[in-house]
Amino acid sequence: MSETRSPREAFQELLGGITAGRFSELAELYAEDAVVETVFEPVGPRRFEGRAVLGERFAAVAEHSPLELAATNVVVRETDDPEVIVAEWDYRVHHRTTGRTFEAANIQVLRVRDGLIVHSRDYHDHLALITAGGNLPQLVEALEGR
Repeated sequence: MSETRSPREAFQELLGGITAGRFSELAELYAEDAVVETVFEPVGPRRFEGRAVLGERFAAVAEHSPLELAATNVVVRETDDPEVIVAEWDYRVHHRTTGRTFEAANIQVLRVRDGLIVHSRDYHDHLALITAGGNLPQLVEALEGR
């Protein structure tokens, strides 16, 4: 299907895979040389290059994430560039470890070419996720370079 997948369809498959926990399938939505930028990531890498690297990242998330995610308020906006969409949505998040339930806002700007994601700029509410996991002290330590 990648040959005919529109940017909107690629995003819908990506979001559906994430919320269903099918992380092992997600790298297949990206081009071999795809670039993903996690613009608001407070610590750690903010740029990931290549399908293989993304596959490793998704595998790590699948293995370690304590989150259950449901997408709400999804809006996909077309742009004047037929390869680019802007998607906005909220995750309704349940943190299995802390038991907290909360919402986290998200925006992605996706470029899709030949049915595959070639570039993504991701704006996720990382602070909400860190706080809900009880990891704010570790974030402060990381930001202070300890």
